[in-house]
Amino acid sequence: MNRSSRVAVIAALLVSAFATGAVLYRHFGPNEAAVPPAAEARQVEPIPAKLIGAAPVPKTLPDFTLPDLKGQPHSIREWSGRPLMINFWATWCGPCREEIPLLNQIRREQRVNGLEIVGIAVDLAEDVAKYVENTPIEYPVLIGEEGGAEAASAFGVHQLALPITVFLDRRGEVLALRLGQLHQDQAHVILDALGDLEAGRIDLPTAQAHVAAGLRR
Repeated sequence: MNRSSRVAVIAALLVSAFATGAVLYRHFGPNEAAVPPAAEARQVEPIPAKLIGAAPVPKTLPDFTLPDLKGQPHSIREWSGRPLMINFWATWCGPCREEIPLLNQIRREQRVNGLEIVGIAVDLAEDVAKYVENTPIEYPVLIGEEGGAEAASAFGVHQLALPITVFLDRRGEVLALRLGQLHQDQAHVILDALGDLEAGRIDLPTAQAHVAAGLRR
């Protein structure tokens, strides 16, 4: 695929992102997260599937492989066995750029708890390489120029509205899927629930219910 074709693909994704993001904001505002179906038993109301794609959010980490900035392929399951945040972003996405300092901060603060963040740039590799030359990103970055949208769809997101952040426990179970920019208070709600889950103080459905209730507040 030549550069003009790749730019056209990215532009199409951007149009889809704006359209989907507007629908999500009108229906739910900025403080909602989608959680897997396990939370439904506790009367948690996840975002309807029609707004985030035809497939439900998976219960566990799917497997996909994407290259890093040097072109080396990495399976996302290389980071299994530890709490994990997967952040889908792009250099052309303003909210994505704005949340990078917070993600850096979270990684510094949560490394003692074993948490890792993996950024997946749904963008042109050359644009990502130029961007990271001037913007510190303290966590691994994979390139989703080809395969990034498919990776997002593996989490049930088929209309790409960036940024998207997925939170998983060390067993690879999906705790929450956040659509839209992550803010510090929202991160605390989700990470507190993740910490309680990792410590064995609560089970996964209870952690999902805590996340949904906390973000509504």
